[in-house]
Amino acid sequence: MNDGIKVLVGTRKGAFLFKAGPERADWVCEGPMQLGAVVNHMVPDRRGSATLLMAAKTGHLGPTVMRSVDQGATWQEATRPPAFPKAAEGEKGQAVDAVFWLEPGHASQPGVWYAGTIPHALFRSKDDGDTWDEVAGFRAYLASLDQDFFGEVPGGAITHSINVDPRDPRHLYVGVSGGGFFESKDEGASWHPLNQGLAADFMPDPNVPYGHDPHCVQLHPLKPDRLYQQNHCGIYRLDRPDDRWVRIGDAMPREVGDVGFAVQVHPHDADTAWVFPMDGTDVWPRISPGGRPAVFRTRNAGESWERLNQGLPAEQAWWTVYRQAMAADAQDRVGLYMGTTSGELWGSADEGDSWRLIARNLPAILSVEVG
Repeated sequence: MNDGIKVLVGTRKGAFLFKAGPERADWVCEGPMQLGAVVNHMVPDRRGSATLLMAAKTGHLGPTVMRSVDQGATWQEATRPPAFPKAAEGEKGQAVDAVFWLEPGHASQPGVWYAGTIPHALFRSKDDGDTWDEVAGFRAYLASLDQDFFGEVPGGAITHSINVDPRDPRHLYVGVSGGGFFESKDEGASWHPLNQGLAADFMPDPNVPYGHDPHCVQLHPLKPDRLYQQNHCGIYRLDRPDDRWVRIGDAMPREVGDVGFAVQVHPHDADTAWVFPMDGTDVWPRISPGGRPAVFRTRNAGESWERLNQGLPAEQAWWTVYRQAMAADAQDRVGLYMGTTSGELWGSADEGDSWRLIARNLPAILSVEVG
């Protein structure tokens, strides 16, 4: 590929856009955009349009979706952002606290987008993010389950990791923290859990059908029967039609463990993926283990992992990478990008072998995407 690279960064205090040529050497920053807003996710339309959507929470607008149809030059709020129906008079209603995850729909459905919210709900737009309607079957299905299995997690009841099967627009996967990973084969009308093989160390019964805490799940675009998951309780791989996850994090170094937020698949190779481990000891400090950050890469679908830290701080770097804050471009030699909780944006032009600092002193980074 010869196109330039755009890295979209969402932070606790606004959003930023970084641009570079195909060599990925010199970066130019545009922004901040929506300064002061919590930007959980800023996502390009990977189907080729100029649309960018931003999941933002502002002091005056509350949780909303901002839209740009000119690659971020200008922004407008969605005419009807994701929201629950108004409660009847005298009844206590439920409100969307945050729009957390945004995902373009299937390539055959231009203009369709999905959004995951806090609290748990799934929304769909059919007009390029301008108006949103709830996929009612999702919340109804969750409500039908035993709520004792749904625990509180830091950040709230998060719906995330929306994956659309590139072969079938009706085939959806969605992650729920904490609750588990779920699948629909009818565009969200009905659902079933997909959690076999996942550990649930925090549950009295480790073999529960749901109640798990997926942190991030990615479906491979060229091999969509393969999914990788970074879970609260390890790193996993699933190869359909099997319904049982395999814990590939067992191959990670014991002193590092396999706890983290982010997982990123290689866009051209289904056997290659990257994770960023964090300290998952008793107090869960959510920092790089020992203050020595490193990315780990597998090239054999999780049978083994290699530590990649060239260019990263050797010590005294007490940050981590959130679930939406690692991304890859589609160059022949894939570039990787990750944003940290201390406001640094790191990039690699050689598939993680070496890293360089693109930006520092940003607000805490919540999401990184590539356009």
